[in-house]
Amino acid sequence: MASRPIRIPGPDHPITVTRSDAHVVVRAAGQVIAETRRALELREASYPPVFYIPRADADMTLLVRTEHASYCPYKGEAAYFSIRGGAENAVWSYEAPYAAVAEIGDHLAFYPDRVEAIEVNR
Repeated sequence: MASRPIRIPGPDHPITVTRSDAHVVVRAAGQVIAETRRALELREASYPPVFYIPRADADMTLLVRTEHASYCPYKGEAAYFSIRGGAENAVWSYEAPYAAVAEIGDHLAFYPDRVEAIEVNR
């Protein structure tokens, strides 16, 4: 099997991760899945910003790990979770992210179109 490429963020594909002071609440399947004031905001190239929430601030009992996986040459291998009573593969996590984005390890991100709401109050 060929090894996967690893790319470093730079001027052609910038990635920044900053601590957010926002109160972020994720709702799905009629309940709060995650709530935090410790989110990280990842901005990557021209993509919309994504909030990464510490696993400690999510109700992990409402999530079910799936076999689905994806790969990003800038961030690494992503694992996925479905929401009990909700959407399949609605949540992803880089459990061993590459060094350039190491701070997103042990955090979760949510697809906005697969949850009821991602509320951000600044």
